[in-house]
Amino acid sequence: MKKSDLPGLKKIQISSIFYALSDPARIEIIRELLEHEEITCGECKSNLSKSTMSHHFKVLRETGFIEKREEGKTHYISLRVDEIEKRVPGLIEVLRSLKSPL
Repeated sequence: MKKSDLPGLKKIQISSIFYALSDPARIEIIRELLEHEEITCGECKSNLSKSTMSHHFKVLRETGFIEKREEGKTHYISLRVDEIEKRVPGLIEVLRSLKSPL
């Protein structure tokens, strides 16, 4: 997905954001990104299968939480903090303050 293919601020649906946050694994991914800003898909600390992680990344990307950047064969993901904060003010701080859900 190219940066231009990401949902714009007005297209980020509140219901989609809460759906994305309904899974503890996705919250953990978001929390890791809050700590590290950008990570490779393989750097996510999870015991989940590669296909399950790909699904979670896809949900977060389509919701507008994350964006992906490719450099050769390596895929980097980062959190769209500014866009999410503009759409749902205070949400990022709430996510930062959560205890680990897993």
